[in-house]
Amino acid sequence: MHLHLLALLALCGAGCAVAGPSYSLQGSWWVSQGNGSLELPGTVPGCVYRALYQHGLIQDPYYRFNDLNYRWISLENWTYSKKFKIPFNVSNWQKVKLIFEGVDTVAEILLNNVTIGKTDNMFTGYSFDITKVVRDTNSLELRFQSAVQYAKLQSKAHTSYPVPPACPPKEQKGECHVNFIRKEQCSFSWDWGPSFPSQGIWKDVRIEAYNISHLNYLTFLPVYDNTSQEWTVEIEASFDVVSSKPVGGQVTVAIPQLQTLQTYNIKLQQRQKTVKLLVKISKEIAVELWWPHGHGNQTGYNMTILFVLDGSLNIEKSAKVYFRTVQLIEEPIQGSPGLSFYFKINGLPIFLKGSNWIPADSFQDKVTPELLQLLLQSVVDANMNTLRVWGGGVYERDEFYELCNELGIMVWQDFMFACALYPVEQNFLKSVRAEVTYQIRRLKSHPCIIIWSGNNENEVALRMNWFQTSFDLETYFKDYVNLYVRNIREIVLQEDKSRPFIASSPTNGAKTVAEGWISEDPDSSLYGDIHFYDYLSDCWDWKVFPKARLVSEYGYQSWPSFSTLEKVSTKEDWSYGSHFFFHRQHHVNGNDEMLQQANLHFILPQRKDSLLRLKDTIYLTQVMQSQCVKTETEFYLRSRSEIVDGQGHTMGALYWQLNDIWQAPSWASLEYGGKWKMLHYFARRFFAPLLPVGFEDKGVFYVYGVSDLHRDYNTKLTVRLYTWRSLKPLCSLMTSSAVIKAGEATILYKEPVPELLKRCQGCTRETCVVSFHLSTDSDLFSPTNYHFLSSPKDAKGLVKANITVSISKKGGLFVFNLKTSAVALFVWLDVGSIPGRFSDNGFLMTQKMHSVLFYPWKLTSKSKLQEALSVTSLTDIY
Repeated sequence: MHLHLLALLALCGAGCAVAGPSYSLQGSWWVSQGNGSLELPGTVPGCVYRALYQHGLIQDPYYRFNDLNYRWISLENWTYSKKFKIPFNVSNWQKVKLIFEGVDTVAEILLNNVTIGKTDNMFTGYSFDITKVVRDTNSLELRFQSAVQYAKLQSKAHTSYPVPPACPPKEQKGECHVNFIRKEQCSFSWDWGPSFPSQGIWKDVRIEAYNISHLNYLTFLPVYDNTSQEWTVEIEASFDVVSSKPVGGQVTVAIPQLQTLQTYNIKLQQRQKTVKLLVKISKEIAVELWWPHGHGNQTGYNMTILFVLDGSLNIEKSAKVYFRTVQLIEEPIQGSPGLSFYFKINGLPIFLKGSNWIPADSFQDKVTPELLQLLLQSVVDANMNTLRVWGGGVYERDEFYELCNELGIMVWQDFMFACALYPVEQNFLKSVRAEVTYQIRRLKSHPCIIIWSGNNENEVALRMNWFQTSFDLETYFKDYVNLYVRNIREIVLQEDKSRPFIASSPTNGAKTVAEGWISEDPDSSLYGDIHFYDYLSDCWDWKVFPKARLVSEYGYQSWPSFSTLEKVSTKEDWSYGSHFFFHRQHHVNGNDEMLQQANLHFILPQRKDSLLRLKDTIYLTQVMQSQCVKTETEFYLRSRSEIVDGQGHTMGALYWQLNDIWQAPSWASLEYGGKWKMLHYFARRFFAPLLPVGFEDKGVFYVYGVSDLHRDYNTKLTVRLYTWRSLKPLCSLMTSSAVIKAGEATILYKEPVPELLKRCQGCTRETCVVSFHLSTDSDLFSPTNYHFLSSPKDAKGLVKANITVSISKKGGLFVFNLKTSAVALFVWLDVGSIPGRFSDNGFLMTQKMHSVLFYPWKLTSKSKLQEALSVTSLTDIY
């Protein structure tokens, strides 16, 4: 008997029946090739690649060129099988079900050689009645069909018109027709990820037996009524009634901390299987709200729901319930022809600061709770409050959303459709409807989710004819509306009225709706959200960037650290022009674009030793990425409180992307496994709650104060100019006190650069750098920011900073004490593969001494850190 069953019996007391036994089939299975030539042990949850790897039949799939070498695995059909005894007497139970939480993807399921069902959607659960087939001893088989072959056949069967794109760009080295299968889209490859279209059982599988009635699902949603000013928890429970007679009983809902205990009489009949309850929270009780990170606490309340039904049947569920409201505000803005596009949480306008989430691994069984905790903790540690779960991956597991609830991370949730058009046959739509219903019921109780978005980039792809189709566009327009509006949106409105829905990202929001769901210009800066990429223009020129309402994707590539790449490569791969470095780059011209962008402002690495030059190049790509994303993000941050030429009122900056799926160049700020790139340290600074932002316009230097705080603060701005050679500021000035209003951006300082240089005699654009920070009357302080008056490649007097480091232990942390002889740019501390992060990194060092903390993620020692440490600043790569 399983532990949770014993726990329920203890709760019910003597003489009470429970919902029935549940027997998990996780653990050991057999995996065999379709033709029977190979059989090996496997694990569930798991997949074919992992089974082959764990038994030494293949190398690490991520090693070198194995994504191509192991392509044969995804083209084969595989079978998962298991023989098992049921640890309870099945004849005692009226109904027995086999339940799959997740099957990847196309399979025929046989129990005791009888076909009991089929699966074709990775994103929904499946439940099969096995009452007449199950025995005490059983054999279970899942005969998988290659997802690649299935998608190809589905595409071939769609003869009326093409549904593009047929295949990914050749640089992605991927598989075709992913839009014809409801599977993780990026498993067929992406511009940052490999092609590993696996087969397997990727979530829980179990057998449940019951008499009288069984709880199929329970979902709930706290809703606030503005009129009555009270909270109601809407609960929906669906039952499978096997009794021939109606089943009566009571349900009791308890939220002890809110002094809420309510009991309802219910009656279940075979046709009326769904119970809807409205649990009102007394207005006399103070309900603490859930707030995003940086804006308040993430208070939640324990809720217990107990069904006591005829036949002494007791079913108990417990959950955490959180209270918060979300509004998407689209209204006219004074001085602008468009509409606003921003979120209010609990009535407060919140600037979305964050990034975009992709699957943390190509193989979902490798994504451990520890890895999720590490990645999501890194989100809040970098002062972010939002993640967009991108529509080409997976709907994340329950633990992901639970962690986001606890950490205060708002989630912009895409449905899993990305960069493609899709077929709208009845079978496909039926599968999608089941998927969307399943996912909303599973996820809607999580306060972290603030919006549902129908797809990633499909509206703009259709309007701009990305796929260069010559077929009648009207047909595609109708298909688009059919899929995202008549089907997905209809289900969202039916299942969850508490959150906004947009059909696509980017979108023009209300304007898109008014234009029939496909806007003339879906990327307009005057409405909705936009995605923006420009790798060729100078990223230091802020005028390149759109002054949009909300920017939900933008970014630049960099390479991950050498210690990350070293694990999946060999010595012959260790040069920037190697076949390996070309193979790992899935974005067309990506390697050249990085160097071209870097070369605009930096001298490219020149050292003769090829390995050192590679490490220098990796470092420089990270410097370039960090500086580009910093410039762009700071532009969006300071645009929140102004309208210029009708544009502005920017209320969100979500850079692409947070995390990596494998060891390769990408737009990520966290490497595969969670190591922080330089960009993530930059994000920690540029997403700080109080920040000075400096920039030039027509030769005038401006500093804005940007606040995400909840009250106004009196601040003073200190501006200093340093020559490259000296650690003593050449001059320093402090502004008089100015008020930075809560949640706004305010101009604190402006001065023509020639006058600033005159004020600071001995400085020219090429010989000096500007640093600046805010101070307040309270303990609040801002990061120190900087502004380059010229490109570092044109700097005069820049010398090598001879940086020395001493390490000491302080409790569970380590202190790195740095000493420099000159101003040092982009100082980068690296301890190789030792897991952990620094309190600061990639910084400008303008003082002789600087201390940085190292937070180890696993046990390590001072001597190991000393041995692994390398320190690089910009002049070291010349």
